[in-house]
Amino acid sequence: MTDTKRAAQTAEPGPDQKTAADAQGMNIVARSQGQLVRRRFFRHKGAMIGLVLFVLVVGLAVTSIGAGPIPGWWDKDPTTTGTALNGGRPTLSVIPGFLGGGGFHLGEHPFGQDNIGRDYFALTMRGAQVSLVIALLVGLIATFVGTVIGAAAGYFRGWTESSLMRTSDVLIAVPTLLIAGLIGTMIAGKGIVLFGVFLGLVTWMQTARLVRGEVLSLREKEFVEAARSVGTSSKRIIFKHILPNTIGIIIVSVTLAIASAVLLETGLSFVGLGVQPPDTSLGRLISDYQTALGTRPWLFYWPGVFIILIALSVNFIGDGLRDAFDPRQNRVRD
Repeated sequence: MTDTKRAAQTAEPGPDQKTAADAQGMNIVARSQGQLVRRRFFRHKGAMIGLVLFVLVVGLAVTSIGAGPIPGWWDKDPTTTGTALNGGRPTLSVIPGFLGGGGFHLGEHPFGQDNIGRDYFALTMRGAQVSLVIALLVGLIATFVGTVIGAAAGYFRGWTESSLMRTSDVLIAVPTLLIAGLIGTMIAGKGIVLFGVFLGLVTWMQTARLVRGEVLSLREKEFVEAARSVGTSSKRIIFKHILPNTIGIIIVSVTLAIASAVLLETGLSFVGLGVQPPDTSLGRLISDYQTALGTRPWLFYWPGVFIILIALSVNFIGDGLRDAFDPRQNRVRD
C-alpha cells in the first residue's frame, strides 16, 4: 500500500467512525457568535414565554384603542363618561357554559366601568400605553448614559473614574424613589416624554457600574494594546473595540432597567408624583381607585395584573438574554 493511500485512509473516517461520533453527540457545527446567541435565546423557555407575553400586552394596548396613526378595534375611548351599568361590574366571561358559566364573551364593558361610567378596559389600555412609553424611555436613556459613563470611568481611570464613580455612589446612597419624586414634582403636568427622560437621567448608576467592570477587564486585552500601539484614538478604541464586546451586558441592562422603570413609575404615580391628570397610567389607576378595593376590586386588580405581566415578561426576556450572551456557553450541539 502506497503512502498516498495510507494518508487517504487516515484522513477519511469510515462510516462506523462517523456513526459513533454522531451517536456520542460530537457532531459540532461551527456557528458565528450571533447565531449562537440567537440559538440559545430561542431555546430558553422562560424567555420565549416572556417574549410572547410582552408582545401580547403591547399588541393589545396599541391595537385596542389605537395609538397615533394606528386605529383601534375597540369602540370606546378612555375619556367618554356615561352611566355605570350594573354597578360598573365587568361583563367579561371566560367560564364555559358546561361548567355553569356564561361562555366566553367580552360584553359591553369587559373590565367594568369606573364611578363616572368610563369604560375601564379603555382606561387600562391607555394606562398600559403610558406606562410602557415611560418604561422604554427610562430603560434606553438610563442604559445609554450608564454605558457612556461606565466606559469612560473604566477606560481612563484616574480622576475621571474617581469623580464619576463618587457621583454614582452619592446617587445610589439616595433612595431612587426620593430623587424621582423630586423630579416628578418639578415637571408635573409637562408630559410623559419629559417625565421618562428625567427618570432615565437619574437611574443609570447600576448600568454604569456593570459596564465599568467589563471595561476594566477589556482595556488590558491584547487587541486594545495593539490598537493603542498604532495610535488609535481613545474614542475609537472605546466605541469600536471595547463597547462591542460588552453588548451582552448592555442589552441585559436595558431589559432590567425597563422592568425596574415599570415598578418605579407605578410607585411614583401611586403616591401622586408620577403621571398627572388628565392622562393616566397603570400606577395612576391603582392610586385613583385604591379605596374601591373593598367594594369594586376589579378597578384595582386589572391595572395590577398588567403591571405584573409587563414586569415579569421583561424580566424573563432579560434572563434569557443574559444566558444567551454567557461566554461560557460556547458550543451548541445539533
